[in-house]
Amino acid sequence: MEAIQDHCYPPQECSTNKDHSKRELMGEFGRLYEQQYAVALFNKMRYDIEGGGGPQNQLLHRKVPLKNKSIFSGALFQYLEENKKWRNRFLFIPDSYNINYYENKQAHDRGLHPKGTINCAGYRVLTSMEEYLELLNTSLPGVKAKVGSSPFLKCATQFPLILWHPYARHYYFCMVTEKEQQKWNAVFQDCVRHTNNGLPEECKVQTPTFTDAVRLYRQTHGHYGTWDMMCGMPPQILANLVMETLLPEMRDLITPKLKGKMHERQRNWMLISDAVYGLVQSQTQAQYEAVVQSCEAGRPPLETTIRTDMDQIITSKEHVCSKIRALVLPKAEKLLKVSIQPYISSILDALMEPTSRGFFEVRDLFFRELVDMSKNLLNDGNKEKLGEHMEKISMLAFHPVKMQSCYEKVETLSLEGLQQRFDVSSPSVFVQRAQILMREQMDDAVYTFEQLLHQSLEGQEGEDLCKTTQRCQDRVIKKFDYDSSTVRKKFFREALLQIFIPYMLKQLSPSCSAELPRFQELIFEDFSRFILVENIFEEVVLHTVMKDIMMAVKEAAVQRRHNLYRDSIVLTNSDPNLHLLGENPPIDWAEEYGGGQEEVDGENAGDPEAQKRRRMKQVVSMIQIEGNASVLPNESCLEVPTVDNIPEEEAEVRSEKQVPNGTKKDEIENAVQEEEHELRTQKTAESSSLKEETAAEEVKPTSNCEEEARLNPADTNKDSPSSTEEEPLDSPVREGEAVTPSDQQENHITASTHDSSQHDDSGFQSPTNEAAEEEHQAGKEELQTFVTDDLNSLQ
Repeated sequence: MEAIQDHCYPPQECSTNKDHSKRELMGEFGRLYEQQYAVALFNKMRYDIEGGGGPQNQLLHRKVPLKNKSIFSGALFQYLEENKKWRNRFLFIPDSYNINYYENKQAHDRGLHPKGTINCAGYRVLTSMEEYLELLNTSLPGVKAKVGSSPFLKCATQFPLILWHPYARHYYFCMVTEKEQQKWNAVFQDCVRHTNNGLPEECKVQTPTFTDAVRLYRQTHGHYGTWDMMCGMPPQILANLVMETLLPEMRDLITPKLKGKMHERQRNWMLISDAVYGLVQSQTQAQYEAVVQSCEAGRPPLETTIRTDMDQIITSKEHVCSKIRALVLPKAEKLLKVSIQPYISSILDALMEPTSRGFFEVRDLFFRELVDMSKNLLNDGNKEKLGEHMEKISMLAFHPVKMQSCYEKVETLSLEGLQQRFDVSSPSVFVQRAQILMREQMDDAVYTFEQLLHQSLEGQEGEDLCKTTQRCQDRVIKKFDYDSSTVRKKFFREALLQIFIPYMLKQLSPSCSAELPRFQELIFEDFSRFILVENIFEEVVLHTVMKDIMMAVKEAAVQRRHNLYRDSIVLTNSDPNLHLLGENPPIDWAEEYGGGQEEVDGENAGDPEAQKRRRMKQVVSMIQIEGNASVLPNESCLEVPTVDNIPEEEAEVRSEKQVPNGTKKDEIENAVQEEEHELRTQKTAESSSLKEETAAEEVKPTSNCEEEARLNPADTNKDSPSSTEEEPLDSPVREGEAVTPSDQQENHITASTHDSSQHDDSGFQSPTNEAAEEEHQAGKEELQTFVTDDLNSLQ
């Protein structure tokens, strides 16, 4: 905060602007929330009484998806803003998808509080400094980096991951290998995807109340289109709403007063924005909770009125709706014919192609996993093996690395050329929604398969076990196809409405809004809380375009390439006994079939929290080094032992069994070492042929020496980096050396980076001349020497 105070305007000036913007927004939002609460409550109770149509889901839905599960954990480099240094940190991601980072793994295992927690809502995951600097340059207009200028931080490795947010602080991480970066990238993307989806759909009153209040607030300020920052929990969304207005004012006020070099000004601006965002979020959370509590306290009398006067409220609403329809319909139909209908089919095609490919990939992934399991059961078809496989498959939907191929299909969605016309900020809103639906469909399919298989396992062994698995698989695939069609058609309809309705409201509001208040007189005062003319106006516009959207989706269902069922095909109660299985408790495959049981450490025997952490299974496995029993513990995510090993790239693993760490460098070194070993063997053979009388005595010591070298490589030729006997321990250290620095090594990295930064006018840590590069290279060589010496001392 000292840096903020040194480089910006007085704090009281910022506080005045922030408090004014926050009070203005929360006052208006609170009024809109109270109005929409009564309307949402009426709609919910009416739906409960009248019921809703539509097809019934065929797949079962898991109530608690990630019970006793964590997503991922491991160590990597994190850049600390406080001291401008890279430090090794242990990250743990629980089922909340918040990222907790610790000093080391021991701190997590002892149950200590994390050094920090990252809620990823609103963040973007970047894989290069070029992407990051491009976004950073847009944060302060007029303060941009010159082409070729040094960044304000130098990455510890060539594989960075950066969490970027328009208002909150940024987080910088580095991995040792590209494969490790890809895995962490998939995990971080899943954290963003999950935390963005922070509004619970099961809350049939509070969620629609909140979303309608936010939408109406933005519309009163001229923002009708989709909004990228509608992500996270309600307090976060409200803070984003405040910052949307406050940030431009802050920027105009602060930018002229920022001092220092270009990167220093950008960094100080980030600190200011993060500090203000944190204050805004804490205050909006308190005020939002107060508004919700006030509405919930007044809910019982509202429910009584609705139950008593439901019919009269519906009749009054339909009467007012007919009057407003007469006013709006001619203008809406004209707008629809000219500006909407010509674009429906093209936008629908743009939505359907990538979305359908994504759902097809979900189906194929599910099918491939079950086929692999069936093949393994043919070779060793017992229930214990089945339990091991099912324990992995049960977490398939929440495995971001395996699901990445599905998510990537829909990321090709593009609305280029249509975004400006219909005020669509970006397709990311639709991409993330489709990805959430894909994950839900995958988990529904997996859960249904679990229940069917578990029910059918009585007395099945060997070949019967495989046949049972096949029958359950076929049933689930058919149900998946039907539910997938239903979910996609609903998604297409909702996406088209999200695109067209804001555009139509923006075009019609200037000519219609002034006449709406006179219709309020037609509503009885007792019913005025449940009938709002603004909501009826939007419903009329929605029904105007809904007919064309339904027709377009129906015609698309006829096209076989999208694999959509026609609306006339409705399966109701096709498998009534199946839905009874959904009430069963969750299945613990490892415990029920004798696998995955672990011993409890004596020191943790009396600690229930420690035992709970030990029993917690991890969805994503670590990258394991095959054939290496002596691994440096808890220092790198390459080397942390997995709780539940799920190989992500099975084909790749099979093809690289001879190359444990999967790198080209190690493959070449292994080949060189094998060739040297053959040469030594040939020399031994030649020597034995020259001395036939002592051949047996010479060969035996040689074999013994080689055996001793394999068992104790520290005692053999320490100066030779290509020794075959050193490879099992040397290989993983080379991969993990940048992630496992001792305190001396960390100080050395910091010192060398600091020295090189003295040559940079901006004062940041990036070398700018040949001397600095040579110094940095010397530091790397010294670091390698440290690691080698440490390894030898361990041995």
